[in-house]
Amino acid sequence: MKKKILMNTALAGALVFSAGGASVFAHDELGGGAEKGDSLAGVELAVPLLEGSKNTGNLQEVAAVPLKEIREGVKNSTGDVYAHKGYAYLGTHSANGGGGGVRVFDMKDPSNPVEVAAFADIPGTWQEKVIVKTVNTKHFKGDLAAVSVQKLDRFNPNSKGGFVLYDVTNPREPKKLGFWEDASGARGTHELYLTVQGDNVYVLTANCYADYYSHGEKMDVTIVDVSKPSSPETIYEFNPRDYIPEVSDDNYDGYNWTDEEGIKRTAFAHSVKTDGTGKTAFLSYWDLGTIMLDISDAKNPVYLGRTDFANDVQGAAHSMDLAKGGTVLVETREVFGPVREGFESAYGYTMIYDIKDKTNPKLLSTFRTDFTETIPGGATVHDPKVQGNTLYLSHYSGGVRTVDITDPSNPEEIGVYIPSRSNIWGVFVDRNYVLASDMGTGLKVLQKNGSQ
Repeated sequence: MKKKILMNTALAGALVFSAGGASVFAHDELGGGAEKGDSLAGVELAVPLLEGSKNTGNLQEVAAVPLKEIREGVKNSTGDVYAHKGYAYLGTHSANGGGGGVRVFDMKDPSNPVEVAAFADIPGTWQEKVIVKTVNTKHFKGDLAAVSVQKLDRFNPNSKGGFVLYDVTNPREPKKLGFWEDASGARGTHELYLTVQGDNVYVLTANCYADYYSHGEKMDVTIVDVSKPSSPETIYEFNPRDYIPEVSDDNYDGYNWTDEEGIKRTAFAHSVKTDGTGKTAFLSYWDLGTIMLDISDAKNPVYLGRTDFANDVQGAAHSMDLAKGGTVLVETREVFGPVREGFESAYGYTMIYDIKDKTNPKLLSTFRTDFTETIPGGATVHDPKVQGNTLYLSHYSGGVRTVDITDPSNPEEIGVYIPSRSNIWGVFVDRNYVLASDMGTGLKVLQKNGSQ
């Protein structure tokens, strides 16, 4: 496909950042960086970056809907996006005091999404991640939503972090069922995943820095049994020191890690996910890579293996998804700071692995965008989603990218969507549409048109 892109040699100098859009770092609170996305307000394009801004490659914007103000005068920004049974669920970020909860959109007409409900809007917190699944246990039957809850101020004694569970069988009238608290002293649950194993329902949590802040008393990753949503029960905590030969108390304090080559790195759990069976867990553990566990017995997981990085590659394993029936792992790495002594000069990019043998993942290829110089601060990749042989990537100011991974060893970009002031946090594929959460402007709905 011939991409319709108008480039201008003066473009980089013509980009105008809005107020507050100064230096942006990876999601690394302890490393002195801002919470990811907080100070990335998108860029105003002084000249068109894309010819025909609403039709790019195989994507066409059919709707752009801002979030309602649920508190007068307060504009919330979006977090991640998820879809289930004809409804879209948007988490919200920490901007303007947080408390934006989860927003529910009726997607009956994708060209006209209608916001019909808000829930989990807890003061003093923000709700970035939401997962919805249909479950059937002896305690609950219906559609269950798990929502991450993080404290804006981790020292506030009146604020609690963790995750909250809601009955969204009727998405227009969500009902709170239960709450699980992260008692580590960290902010709470950053990302999570809701998974079903037969009659058992589990939430896997990524509680960034729980290990570090609690001095090893609590761990970053927990498995919580939510088969009875009103009484969540922690059944397992993952301690990398117990499983990974390269990690011990001597070289790891829950955040700072010195690898086997003597290279100082950062390691904390950022996100979690399972395969479709719910029996294999994937932990995105920053410089420890993507850690794979067999959780067929959720109380007694078995370590399988992990991805690794070359000595000169900043790790920052942020998120993942699976392709090719679970034999291929797509790993996205969030790196806002491309210059670091001793490492390659590069924003975060995507790495694709063969994981047929999970004890020995093999790097097949990498995918990098063309805009690392022309969109400063937005060049890092963020989240991946795979449908069939197509990979969908959110790229902050770099918009949404679609990549053909029919041959995972040779990924090829086939579509680009960059709206003005783009700040795309998450993507989700729903029927013939791609949903994108734009932090500044709300929900974007893109129709998949095929190659043009």
